[in-house]
Amino acid sequence: MIIEDRKGHVLVLTLDNAERRNALGMEMRIALQQIFERIEAEADIRAVVIKGAGAHFSAGADITGMNVTTATGARERFRISHKMVRGLVKSSKPIVAAVEGWCVGAGLSLALCCDTIVAASDSRFMASFGKVGLMGDLGLLHTLPARIGIGRARQMVLYGNPMPADEAERIGLVDRISEPGKAFDDAMTAAEQLATAAALPIALSKDFFARGIDLSLDVEREYQPMLLLSDDHREGKTAFLEKRAAEFKGR
Repeated sequence: MIIEDRKGHVLVLTLDNAERRNALGMEMRIALQQIFERIEAEADIRAVVIKGAGAHFSAGADITGMNVTTATGARERFRISHKMVRGLVKSSKPIVAAVEGWCVGAGLSLALCCDTIVAASDSRFMASFGKVGLMGDLGLLHTLPARIGIGRARQMVLYGNPMPADEAERIGLVDRISEPGKAFDDAMTAAEQLATAAALPIALSKDFFARGIDLSLDVEREYQPMLLLSDDHREGKTAFLEKRAAEFKGR
């Protein structure tokens, strides 16, 4: 599910599920968490690049695996997922996301856990949680406004409309724009620059920037389980799989 490749002092992680547009299932989340836990003590790894296999970064959560039936099960799902989020956001290693194609939902949340987002000019971003009856999660309600401000974050989350890369760069969601197919090359250039910098100032700066993430994760672990068990989520998921518009009832 995750391919690891070392390029000097940079670790390249590839989300390897191109057939599902690199949907971020639980196995992939656990794998990412375990990798970041392992490399924290590896001083020779100075930076990380995350990219998707194939044409897309990630189309979001694996909706076919979202079969939660109890509040306990839902809370456990987020306990596990939040270990991944904390592993990335609180990692001492600088992380660069290389985005091609779609970066949607949980895929957007993953990119926002990174320190730098490099995106191809034809890539697209969307916080589409509401389309399946859910709220933003995996830290997005903290990391998105931290990047673009609460007003713009509110518009992305409430409307769930796709955003082109040039607009994403204009508002600060994306840091650098690349030619189509070149996001990884430019992400590697950024990561190699970070790998030559003093590691401790980066680690301590990241520790400061991470403040607030725990509160956001605690809130979503309280709220999102209710939504996962709602009729509207059930309808949203069914409508998504049936490729039709959802008919939400507010319950």
